[in-house]
Amino acid sequence: MNRSQLEHAIRASGAISGDRELYVVGSQAILGAFPDAAPDLCRSMEVDIAPREHPELEALIEGAIGELSPLHDTFGYYVDGVEVAILPLPLGWESCVVLGENENTNGYRGLCLSPADLAASNPAAGREKDVEFVAAMLRDRLISPEPLIATVGLLPATHLGLARALVPTIVGR
Repeated sequence: MNRSQLEHAIRASGAISGDRELYVVGSQAILGAFPDAAPDLCRSMEVDIAPREHPELEALIEGAIGELSPLHDTFGYYVDGVEVAILPLPLGWESCVVLGENENTNGYRGLCLSPADLAASNPAAGREKDVEFVAAMLRDRLISPEPLIATVGLLPATHLGLARALVPTIVGR
């Protein structure tokens, strides 16, 4: 996925949900802070989006432009509607979002996770692809170890153990 595709996903998600502000919380949130991020950070063809004001509409977004939808068939990428309330996000993440808004988003605002919050929440899922993603962020100096470690400490207790266990491995790569 590239920045233009992310902007399209924000625009389409906003039009479907009627919500002017949408959280971008998956790996492609990196494109908010780093529009020209390295290709290995942008290889996902899905973007995780949640309407800010109407979170209950996440299923509507996914049903309309999710995997195997006409958008996916036509453009090769799709939107996963997500429920922010169940994600392992660090305390205070909402105040650190990176705004993704320009003429290409048609007045809709993508509220992208900050790089530190993205890096802290990804390992909490425990998937190898997330560990590799955060290692690439460190390699490319999009984040540094100290803020990552500090932000991991702000994760909900239910996800803290796994993230704390994985971060030393990631930082040591």
